[in-house]
Amino acid sequence: MPRRSRPVKRVIAPDPVYQSEAIAKFVNVVMSRGKRSTAEKVVYDALSRAGKQAKKEPLEVFDLALRNATPLLEVKPRRVGGATYQVPVEIRPERRLALARRWIVRFARQRGGKSMSEKLAFELLDASQNTGGAVKRKEETHRMAESNKAFSHFRY
Repeated sequence: MPRRSRPVKRVIAPDPVYQSEAIAKFVNVVMSRGKRSTAEKVVYDALSRAGKQAKKEPLEVFDLALRNATPLLEVKPRRVGGATYQVPVEIRPERRLALARRWIVRFARQRGGKSMSEKLAFELLDASQNTGGAVKRKEETHRMAESNKAFSHFRY
């Protein structure tokens, strides 16, 4: 039994436009140097662009992109008898979504383009169509877990 108590999960208020907690968390990932209003402008602009481009509701495009970029398995290094094995483990639900958000933002930042909102819109569109950097990263992670399936009995 752990000696320390578990930290309390912070409740994040839903965003003002879409009333969605997922978008509020996404804004937090996009935000840099504490500039929330700038991050909100970028995210809302990106969502409206992606919605227009896909001819769907912006929230629908966002949810689909997040779902497609969400990994189920990852590998963790485990030391057994002097050798380090990459052991595939399932990811906790909160961490799955956190990874998906982080990957979408990271690959949007790496893209070439005019503004961050434009880059983010294209990354969201690509992720919703099962292409793009974030989805490739998810597939790569799954491939690693699949190839190291033999070491799954070392799970902790």
